[in-house]
Amino acid sequence: MAITPGPLLQQVNAPADLKKIPEDQLHEFCDELRQYIIDVVSIHGGHFAASLGVVELTTALHYVYNTPNDLLVWDVGHQAYGHKIITGRRDRFETNRKYNGLSGFPKISESEYDTFGVGHSSTSISAALGMAIAAKYKGEQERKVVAVIGDGSMTAGMAFEAMNHAGVSNTDMLIILNDNGIGIDPNVGALKEYLTDITVSPKYNKFKDDVWNALNKLPVGKRISKSIAHKMAEGLKGMLNSNANLFEALKLRYFGPIDGHNITKLVDTLRDLKQIGGPKILHVITTKGKGYALAEKDQTKWHAPGLFDKVTGEIIKKTFATPQPPKYQDVFGKTIIELAEKNDKIFGVTPAMPSGSSLKYMMEQMPDRALDVGICEQHAVTLSAGMATQGLRVYCNIYSSFMQRAYDQAVHDVAIQKLPVIFCLDRAGLVGDDGPTHHGCYDIAYFRCIPNMIVSAPMNESELRNLMYTAQLPSTTLPFVIRYPRGEGVMPEWRTPLEELQVGKGRKLKEGKDIAILSFGHPGNFAAAAIRTLQQDGIMPGHYDLRFVKPLDEALLHEACRNYPKLITVEDGTVIGGVGAAVLEFMAQHGYKNEVRILGIPDRIVEHGTPKELQRECGYDTEGIIATVREMMKEKLVVTSGSISV
Repeated sequence: MAITPGPLLQQVNAPADLKKIPEDQLHEFCDELRQYIIDVVSIHGGHFAASLGVVELTTALHYVYNTPNDLLVWDVGHQAYGHKIITGRRDRFETNRKYNGLSGFPKISESEYDTFGVGHSSTSISAALGMAIAAKYKGEQERKVVAVIGDGSMTAGMAFEAMNHAGVSNTDMLIILNDNGIGIDPNVGALKEYLTDITVSPKYNKFKDDVWNALNKLPVGKRISKSIAHKMAEGLKGMLNSNANLFEALKLRYFGPIDGHNITKLVDTLRDLKQIGGPKILHVITTKGKGYALAEKDQTKWHAPGLFDKVTGEIIKKTFATPQPPKYQDVFGKTIIELAEKNDKIFGVTPAMPSGSSLKYMMEQMPDRALDVGICEQHAVTLSAGMATQGLRVYCNIYSSFMQRAYDQAVHDVAIQKLPVIFCLDRAGLVGDDGPTHHGCYDIAYFRCIPNMIVSAPMNESELRNLMYTAQLPSTTLPFVIRYPRGEGVMPEWRTPLEELQVGKGRKLKEGKDIAILSFGHPGNFAAAAIRTLQQDGIMPGHYDLRFVKPLDEALLHEACRNYPKLITVEDGTVIGGVGAAVLEFMAQHGYKNEVRILGIPDRIVEHGTPKELQRECGYDTEGIIATVREMMKEKLVVTSGSISV
């Protein structure tokens, strides 16, 4: 279905075209831009509510600033759909997040207007400050740098580290705080309460204005020096210490809060701020999902709803005649409650992903034992470590790619101290449409090299339940990693009895001949499907489910190496330093010379697409395994009368 943009939007193929629109027609342009986002996302999918909330802000920024010479840095890039449409990608916007199409996030290689790649949160101020310092060093006095941070990103420590530096940097940069009170789930913490206080009772800002208006009337230069006037102002502000502004305490000039949906006010304010040098922050109040009533009402649900009927609001879901397997995240969310009902030491912790991780179920049923700490992965890990020192069993649930942000804490605060924190790594492997910023490629490699770590992966829902059960037993005294993919498992009847698994013990799933497949985690299902096909050709691979990559099941590996001259390892992690590498290290240590092929995520950045498309591209899906087995067994295959025999 062709989607036709409105008449004003049709004229805009670059910010220069936007500047030709009369200012009194900008509200009409914003209506058309918002409608175009609704039209495209409803049919083609993608993130939704965040970009609707910044339509006016996006328009005002490109209207006032001279992009791309002026540098615009987005935070949590799913806010940037309007930005992409304005900057020459409108006609390709239907390919957003599709295989070989536009990225769902700003991406340097995609457009000169995308100044910095952003998928995770809270990076914009640091990046923008780096750009501003570079501009100052190079003497580019006319170049402006703007960071737009929002959707909960200001809660992360990195944002405060950057503001702490920016305040004393003497650089010309503007931070725009897009305050909508929500990330994917509602924002939490003291900062959220502080911003709410500023929003509903802007006493400080009115008082500041009153102070400076009064000082402007004083006879400065005659009887009162500028220095005395400044001290008077500071003293007066000190009288209202309860209203002191956090951002100005960090030496950032604070402006706002202002209505982020008033395009005229935004344009006027941004023009004024362009004339003011130094580091400054503009506090903008927006509504996530603005302009689509259902998204405004339920912002979490409409963060990325998938396909939907834009008229009725009905979210289009596939229907099936038979029961379907649950999502791994829901198995986690229901199982942790089951375990916590029997073990009062169990807690759940997540950094701003209660819905995505399904910890929300525990937060609803056991609110005193499940914590959302905001977009603060480092804090989540060390908080869990602190709780573990007091005998609690904490399931710290973090997306695999987000776990990278807390690597030092995993080493320093957990592994070195042998604290039995349970890391549940959701979204391990190739996550699909979100692309390289969110793929969980590296956790096997980066955890496998840390002493004292147990690193595991379930092949199905039952295995996930059993690993979760095993991790909280008193006999488990080390940090325990359980990684599992995004999406559905394979067991419609998944509520199996809980069983303890022996740590470091795999299992033989199938006896075979000549060649064996060693799988780790969910891709074991691809291997099982491949074997069923290969058996029809008379090829009989053996199959082992490793379960643990640290510690390895050495008895199982000895058996496989002795009985099968050819081995294939299959994993949904990077082939560099992953499961295949662990098997090769074992073989080298024990003098085995088997022929080995490693299937997994290659040593390159894998772009976005559906998980099936990307698994096929990387060659570790069912067809990739079949092709590898046949290639390795080709000298044993004989073609006779159109059939294959061994």
